[in-house]
Amino acid sequence: AGPGSYTVGTMSERFDCHYCRDPLHGKKYVQKEGRHCCVKCFEKFCANTCIECKKPIGADSKELHFKNRYWHDNCFRCFKCYTSLVNEPFMLRENNKVWCSNCTAAEDAPRCKGCFKPIIAGDQNVEYKKMVWHKDCFTCSQCKQVIGSGSFFPKGDEFYCVSCHEHKFAKTCAKCKNPITSGGLTYQEQPWHSECFICSNCKKPLGGKRFTAVEDEFYCVECYKECVAKKCAGCKNPITAGFGRGTSVVNYEDESWHDYCFKCTKCARGLANKRFVCHNGKIYCAECPKRL
Repeated sequence: AGPGSYTVGTMSERFDCHYCRDPLHGKKYVQKEGRHCCVKCFEKFCANTCIECKKPIGADSKELHFKNRYWHDNCFRCFKCYTSLVNEPFMLRENNKVWCSNCTAAEDAPRCKGCFKPIIAGDQNVEYKKMVWHKDCFTCSQCKQVIGSGSFFPKGDEFYCVSCHEHKFAKTCAKCKNPITSGGLTYQEQPWHSECFICSNCKKPLGGKRFTAVEDEFYCVECYKECVAKKCAGCKNPITAGFGRGTSVVNYEDESWHDYCFKCTKCARGLANKRFVCHNGKIYCAECPKRL
């Protein structure tokens, strides 16, 4: 901005005011564009209007102009922070308002989604899907701790740190009740950590292996045969339904048999689902005791 182009002085010669024709000799006058006029007529007919306060810029005022716009020097201030812009860099923005360079930079800067204040050059920030935060404003929706540049999980318009996401959204292990953050397996529609789904006896992992469930306990094939399964009164081997040939069990009094081991002691006829006779602790078909 620069000063206006007119001259102010006290008339020493005999001239009349160009507008009101009053004599100017010995009086203060203004000369503009070759014309002499009194101060009053200057303000009425010639003075520029300040674009900020809308009042005439009188002959005694300091005037600044830029692109056919005029200001009193004390009106030439930043629209935002009111700092005087005389001899300072400025920007003419909408509605003919002048802004200092700092306020211009802040106004044009992206706004933090957390505090809604501008993110200016040099500020540490976090960007995600065209949104931006100051680094210290990017916090967990649950615990409110600063996530900053750490790992996070988005859920709609909310963001969670790893710990809060695990406790709020991750599946919970049916055994230890802690979150399952990765991997794991499912048994009877319940999630388990792989390291929690183990044989109750030997503690070996059962994932991908054959096992048997007994009263909420799990056993691998070997431990089930050794520690849990009943022994067949016939062949003396474990009765492991689902493991090997036997799928049916015959129980009589306190003893059990594979269905294919439950046979007549004399004629070896299979007796599963048939009539039988117990004599001296041995099993016979209905006919053989008569032959003893």
